[in-house]
Amino acid sequence: MGGALNGVLVVALEQAVAAPLCSSRLADAGARVIKIERPVGDFARHYDHVAGGESAYFVWINRGKESICLDIKKPEDAGLLRRMLSKADVFIQNLAPGAAARAGFASTALRADNPKLITVDITGYGEDGPYRDMKAYDLLVQCESGLAAVTGAPEQPGRVGVSVSDIACGMYAHAAVLEALIERGRTGVGKGLSVSLFDATADWMTVPLLHQEGGMSPRRVGLHHPSIAPYGVYACKGGQQVVISIQNEREWQRFCDKLLNDGKLALDPRFDSNTSRCENRLALDDIIKRVFGVLERALLVRQLQAARIAFGAVNSIADLAEHPHLRRITVPTPSGAVQLVAPPVRYAEGDALLRPVPALGEHAAALREEFGVAGRMSS
Repeated sequence: MGGALNGVLVVALEQAVAAPLCSSRLADAGARVIKIERPVGDFARHYDHVAGGESAYFVWINRGKESICLDIKKPEDAGLLRRMLSKADVFIQNLAPGAAARAGFASTALRADNPKLITVDITGYGEDGPYRDMKAYDLLVQCESGLAAVTGAPEQPGRVGVSVSDIACGMYAHAAVLEALIERGRTGVGKGLSVSLFDATADWMTVPLLHQEGGMSPRRVGLHHPSIAPYGVYACKGGQQVVISIQNEREWQRFCDKLLNDGKLALDPRFDSNTSRCENRLALDDIIKRVFGVLERALLVRQLQAARIAFGAVNSIADLAEHPHLRRITVPTPSGAVQLVAPPVRYAEGDALLRPVPALGEHAAALREEFGVAGRMSS
């Protein structure tokens, strides 16, 4: 398979979400990714069986990899991993804090043995500090970082509906690996990288944090934007919903003229700036609700389109499955082909085919032979 990373060897001692997400996107770009699993397998293999008999998470972020099971506490398996790393370009691991080092695979030592190696240590809270040894799963970090405090309805915090802390961490790690590969192309020397779920989520919390420290403590507002108004969901006649977004004063003027039928409202001191509209959100929402509440959704949508006002639907997951802009791609798995969401980046030359999701230990014999040790897969 071609790709920008064709010829790059990635060894990933990984499980769950953050590290596999990073390595899978490297695989999508053509890198060869060897996934090191425990004898029982990555526990994400067993989250569910909804993807044609496979785990939804696992098929999403483990396509295009080779799988081998190793027990790195055993000298034979540890030696095999060392031989792999002697030829690797990138090593990614997200074991419990300190576990890789205790097993003899500390990142600094690996780079000393292989100066071109790029190492990536993924943790929950970083490699120092009082939370260093705490277990960190996605929902825990959403809560610790304050993300849950700004998510949900006013009466109760909520979880973001996908594993956003894991995903953010994996995305940052992926970007950092690409930067390190570019730098190595100039210097010939690898780099040590570390990314934590907490740091990744905290970065995404920058705007709420600045609001908090600026004297405007963020509030949970459900399906409304906390610092832009009007920007949220409103009911139409019969209870159907529409989401609208006003991003600047030109749009606000058009919204008042064309949708609210009151051009003077744009100059009302309560609503003449975004700050004023946010401060008087309840009064503004009452005005919008009165107008929208007597309109059929189809008519309202036509008016929004005519006025060039941004809008959207509050879709269900079933609606997403039928969305006209949802692109799919077929990926082979051990249980058969699965339709995944297509990668978001499109290439002018056309999309590459994604490689299969591996069965547990599927490539063990070939990898043991390639890296110099004959024998059966560890069990």
